[in-house]
Amino acid sequence: MKVIASSIRKGNVIEQEGKLYVVLSAENIHPGKGTPVSQIEMRRISDGVKISERYKTTDQVEKATIEDQNFNYLYKDADGFHFMNNDNYDQVQVQKDVIGDAEPYLQENMTVKLSLHGLVPVAIQMPQRATLEVVDTEPVTKGQTASSSYKPAMLSNGVRTNVPPHVGTGTRIVVLIEDGSYIERAKD
Repeated sequence: MKVIASSIRKGNVIEQEGKLYVVLSAENIHPGKGTPVSQIEMRRISDGVKISERYKTTDQVEKATIEDQNFNYLYKDADGFHFMNNDNYDQVQVQKDVIGDAEPYLQENMTVKLSLHGLVPVAIQMPQRATLEVVDTEPVTKGQTASSSYKPAMLSNGVRTNVPPHVGTGTRIVVLIEDGSYIERAKD
């Protein structure tokens, strides 16, 4: 299916010269003079090679036929990450380079959306938020206002983030998976 380059987004799969590429980032650039362009960074699915392409925003790009399905995360081993389809109980194995930065946020039984080309997983869409526990942070300082002062904290998945002063060690918090930033205290 042909689409214009400016409509390509992160996670889309493009077919170019018979090879499949997953889009890592897509940026539309509108210079003051000249033609607007789409700068697209992609990873070739077959061998993991990253390339960067620049298209005119009106250029036609071949978008691969991809089927998105919900899968539950099961476990990780030396072969990769294992997921199960809830509808038919099929299991798929996903390579580490497809998971990418989302790895620390994967939790057992978490539902994710995998993009499949045929039977091959080519991209993952994580939920927007994850609930994690703060395992280490500085103690609360009396008199410190909650205005805009944040303190560093280590989460149970090994990711560092900043939390408000009232959040202590052992508190469960909700973070935005995209950048690991604090949203709110968990309501569980």
